[in-house]
Amino acid sequence: MAGKILIVDSVATNRIVLKVKLTGACYETIQGATGETALRLARSERPDLILLDVQLPDINGIDVCRRLRADPLLRTIPVVMLGSMSDATTRIAALKAGADDFLAKPIDELLLLARLRSLLRARETDEELRLRESTCRALGFGESVTGFEPPARVALISSSRERAAGWRRALVPHLANVELAVMSRDEALAEAGGQAAPDGFIIDSNLSRAGDGLRLMSELRSRQASRHATVCIALEGALREAAAVALDLGASDLLPANLSRVEDAQEAALRLGAQLRRKAVADRQRSSVADGLRLAVTDPLTGLYNRRYALPHLARIADRARETGRQFAVMVLDLDRFKAVNDTWGHAAGDAVLVEIAARLTANLRDVDMVARIGGEEFLVAMPETTLEAARIAAERLCRLVEQDPVRLADGITRISVTVSIGLAMGGGAALAPGVEALMGEADRALLGSKAFGRNKVTVSATAA
Repeated sequence: MAGKILIVDSVATNRIVLKVKLTGACYETIQGATGETALRLARSERPDLILLDVQLPDINGIDVCRRLRADPLLRTIPVVMLGSMSDATTRIAALKAGADDFLAKPIDELLLLARLRSLLRARETDEELRLRESTCRALGFGESVTGFEPPARVALISSSRERAAGWRRALVPHLANVELAVMSRDEALAEAGGQAAPDGFIIDSNLSRAGDGLRLMSELRSRQASRHATVCIALEGALREAAAVALDLGASDLLPANLSRVEDAQEAALRLGAQLRRKAVADRQRSSVADGLRLAVTDPLTGLYNRRYALPHLARIADRARETGRQFAVMVLDLDRFKAVNDTWGHAAGDAVLVEIAARLTANLRDVDMVARIGGEEFLVAMPETTLEAARIAAERLCRLVEQDPVRLADGITRISVTVSIGLAMGGGAALAPGVEALMGEADRALLGSKAFGRNKVTVSATAA
C-alpha cells in the first residue's frame, strides 16, 4: 500500500529524518519547506498524503490546511499536522481546519506509520468510490436525490455503563445531529446483526478484559450491517502499541478514554464528527453506484459489470494512472473450449459454469479491482495501481483456481472441468502509454497467444514484458 508522501517542514533536518523513516517503509517522498511550496507541490505531484508542520515561514500550516480543503482538486488528500507544541488549542484548530490528525514532535515512528497506513487505506477506498460514481455520471445517471439527513446514531460501549454515560454527557454539547446511546457489548452486536446498525461506535479498548474492545471492533467489521461504520477506540493514556494495533485492525480514529476536560471532549467530538461525515458521503456514493448500476450496467447472469460499464471505467482508471504516473493492469480472460460445455451438458450447465467462474474471479481479486463479463465466455479484469509482477502472479493464480476445482452442477453429481486462458497488458506509468483501445488490443493479442500455445496459461503482451 506504499504511496507518495509530501513532507512540509521548514527545518531540513526534520524533513530528512521523516524521509528516512518513510523510505524505510517503502514510501516515496517529496519535500517542501514553505506553505506556498506545499500548495504548489500538492497540485503538481498529487501526493497520497501530506505531513504538514504547523510552523512555516510564510503561511501558518493550519492556514495551508484550510486552503487545501478549499481546493476541489486537493480537498480529499489526507493531511497530518505536525507540531512542537501539542496543546489542545493547536490540535483543535488543526482539526477544525480539516486535518485528519495532529502528531506532536518528536514523532513516534510506530504511531506515525500506523496512522499513515490507516489514512491511506481509507483514501484508497474513497478514491475507488469516487471513481465508480464518476463512471456512473459519465454513463448518464443523474445524481442521487438528497433529502433530509437523519441524525447519525453512535453506540457508546465501555467497561461500565457509568463511564459510557459520562462520555455521552461530555460529547452532547459539542455534537449536532448525532444521537448517542449507551450500549453493552452484546447489545451492540445485536444491533449490528439487524438492518439498522448504528452509524458509529466508540469502544473502550479494554472491556471485561484487556483487548476486548479491539476484538469487538473486529467482530463489527466482519458483519454486513456494521462493516462500514465509524469505529473509534477510546484509549487510556499514551498506549502507543495499543494505538498502533487499533489503527492497523481498522479503527477509524483514536479518542481519549477520559473526557472530563472540555478540551478533550471538544477534540473527541471533532474527530467523531469528521468520521461520521466521511461515512455519510461514502454511504451516499455506495447507494448511488448500486442503484444506478444494478439494472443498467450489470450482467444479469453473473452479476458482474458488463461491457457498457467496464470500458468507461477502464478509461477512468487510465486517466487516474496518467495523473499519478502509476501502472495498471488489464487482463482479458476466455474460458477454453466453452462451446463443448454447452454442446455436451446444455446451455443451463454452461450458465452455471459462467456464474461459478465469475464468483471465483471476484473472490480472488482485490476490492478495488474491476471484474466484468464482456462477451459470451469472455471476462475483463482491470487492476489499478499495480505492477507487472503483481498482475502476473494474480493472473496465474486465477488460472490455477479455475483449473483445480471442477464446477459442480445443481444435481450435486455432475462436475465439469474447465480452464481459462489469459492475456495480460500493462498501462500507465508513462506519458506516452497506450490508450484504452490500444491496451485492449494488446491484451486480446496476448490472449490469442495463450490459446495458440496450449490454453490454460497466461501470456503477457510484448509491450509489457
